[in-house]
Amino acid sequence: MTKKLPKPPVRPRRKVDLETIFERLNHHGRGYDEVFLKSVYDFTEEKHRDQKRKSGEPYVTHPIYVAYLLADLKFDETCVAVGLLHDVLEDTLTTKSVLEKEFGKDVAELVDGVTKISKTEYVRRDELQAETFRKMILASARDLRVILVKLADRLHNMMTLEHMSPEAKRRIAGETLEIYSPIASRLGMSRVQGDLEDLAFYFRYPRQFGELDTKVRDKMRSARGLLQRIARRLKDALDAADIDAEISYRVKRYYSIFRKLQRQGIDISQLYDFLAFRIITHDLKDTYAAFGVVHQNWRPIPGRFKDYIAMPKPNLYQSLHTTVVGGKGQPFEVQIRTREMDTIAEEGIAAHWQYKSAGSSQGSNDRNILWLRQLLEWQKEVKDPREFLSALKIDLYPDEVYVFSPKGDVSSFPRGATPLDFAYHIHTDVGHQCTGARVNGKLVPLKTPLANGDMVEIITSPQRRPSRDWLNIVATSRARSKIRHWLNTQQKEEAQAIGRKIMERELRKLRLQPKKVLAGPKLEEYLQREGLSKLDDLYYRLAYGRVSYRQVLDALLDEQQLETPPAPEPPGPIRRAVDRVTGAGPLIIKGHGDLMASLAKCCRPVPGDDLMGYVTRGRGITVHSLECPNLKTLSFDESRLIEVEWARQPSSGQFFPVSLTLETEDQKGMLARLTEVIAKEGSNIRQFEADTETGRGLITFVVEVRNRKHLDRMCTAFESLEGVIRVMREMRSSVRSSSRRK
Repeated sequence: MTKKLPKPPVRPRRKVDLETIFERLNHHGRGYDEVFLKSVYDFTEEKHRDQKRKSGEPYVTHPIYVAYLLADLKFDETCVAVGLLHDVLEDTLTTKSVLEKEFGKDVAELVDGVTKISKTEYVRRDELQAETFRKMILASARDLRVILVKLADRLHNMMTLEHMSPEAKRRIAGETLEIYSPIASRLGMSRVQGDLEDLAFYFRYPRQFGELDTKVRDKMRSARGLLQRIARRLKDALDAADIDAEISYRVKRYYSIFRKLQRQGIDISQLYDFLAFRIITHDLKDTYAAFGVVHQNWRPIPGRFKDYIAMPKPNLYQSLHTTVVGGKGQPFEVQIRTREMDTIAEEGIAAHWQYKSAGSSQGSNDRNILWLRQLLEWQKEVKDPREFLSALKIDLYPDEVYVFSPKGDVSSFPRGATPLDFAYHIHTDVGHQCTGARVNGKLVPLKTPLANGDMVEIITSPQRRPSRDWLNIVATSRARSKIRHWLNTQQKEEAQAIGRKIMERELRKLRLQPKKVLAGPKLEEYLQREGLSKLDDLYYRLAYGRVSYRQVLDALLDEQQLETPPAPEPPGPIRRAVDRVTGAGPLIIKGHGDLMASLAKCCRPVPGDDLMGYVTRGRGITVHSLECPNLKTLSFDESRLIEVEWARQPSSGQFFPVSLTLETEDQKGMLARLTEVIAKEGSNIRQFEADTETGRGLITFVVEVRNRKHLDRMCTAFESLEGVIRVMREMRSSVRSSSRRK
């Protein structure tokens, strides 16, 4: 019998209206113009009057609740107004000019920044999503209120996600964990971050959430007496030391516990430090005094002390953290900070939200938006919105290390960053010319991961140039984008030189002077007709076979000049292949007609996957899924990427192999239950391998599916089984041989 899933961890209030919003603004001491907000409210209600949400409620309940969340988060009147209006450009016929006329340019710009880019027939979903995020980040760097409204919008959508389809729940929850939760973290909004993560966990892994909820409640019932004893002892010890402080305790967030269980490969029965005590002091000196009291009364666990007061996180979070062991061997975490630090930790940007004047944006030195400005600065050379989104995910990576320069300056990097990332952090030229590094005074390879507290010194040489291998070394988007830009520039210059040689050689064969022909008026007309801005762009196309020299000659020369027949066209650096249909069914190579194409074995694309082709010299197009990790290393040369899409859905009898790895509990009959799911979904097993370690099972299947929807249904069915921890689609290489394979 299937256990009933608990209610979502965060649910909206039953009723929210304009008066509730006013009450929140008053409660937080935020001034507002009641007439202005009433007019915005009436406008929103009118525009969404005939629209309904998936739940059947009037659509206007959504923008009203978003505005309420913004008021509850202590943001200003303009933020609340934009929350009310945030969907009118996207979901009604209202235009930006109408908004500007009704409510001013400031409000219109903010609403436009929140609005998704319109869907068109020629843009794939992933590209549309990436471009929307790029637009949002760009607008947020000018005015942070754009991203604040978007976070409130996403939070209410997550609160009401139960009315969406299972596929939509998985996709939206995954997007929330990848993008929105880390953004809230970077802005220091831990309450919003925790709500988003727990809701995404609930909808992405419902069975695992239910199991964890049951086990945590059981542990809390048995630990309640212990918690109260620890709290009393802590209070007595602080009073004896004459430290005035508030003490509270709580269970850590469910998603935080879930990630820790996954990371350590343990069951919740083996997790002890799921409890956290918080001590709020009145001044800074008492925080360190309270820390000493804690260590005098309980034994600290080595290596678990963190001083975020002396070294704040990039989102301005400050606190002392330590983990100690109680009298009965029960570990627990203690966080110690001042009231001001606690407010900033919970509310982040809302705790010190200020404007120089009404409607003005934050100062350029505001540390809360500095990372947004840096991201945009680093991404100026990146034209592909998908690459921008990939860089955004890297910059939102939550685990960070702090390292020092020889002068003592502190810099933070994502975990896994190397001295090469540090070099590009200093300056682009320092990165390009980096030959080595000293970490803590010792020479180390450039690929050495940096650790907390490392002192890094970069060694440079003017003769040094970036290498393609560096893309596999760096972990930051700044370093990766700078290396790619340099490699692309070099590749482009080489291609232009090849194209120039091809053109000049063919003109000399016709006994014509290249300079004279290429300076004529026909060339300018040809470039304009082909949408090329300069001659070098034509050379580039020639080198890669995107246009033949014969086509160019026909456009530039008259019949008399062409009387001398040109030699046969040599293959360019990338040879065009012809007329082949893949075993996967017809593919459309955008703008190029039929080319030889084959599906990549590393990611095994299936119909419904978004695709990207990679031009391989002499072998045509290798087609990858956009989710394929190999595209990250291939995309350093953007000129060899080519748009590909499925021409049509294959026939109902056509199947495609997909590799899935399932992490499961080591239970009897698990394999039988899994194979039963595969059979019920109308699929077939081509091969499998299984292994067990530390009470967990890892089972890899290669199964046949018709399309992406078929695959998603099967994954959802797997995840609903008791004992299945997670399901992963493998995108590396084909399954290795194994004696356990069936």
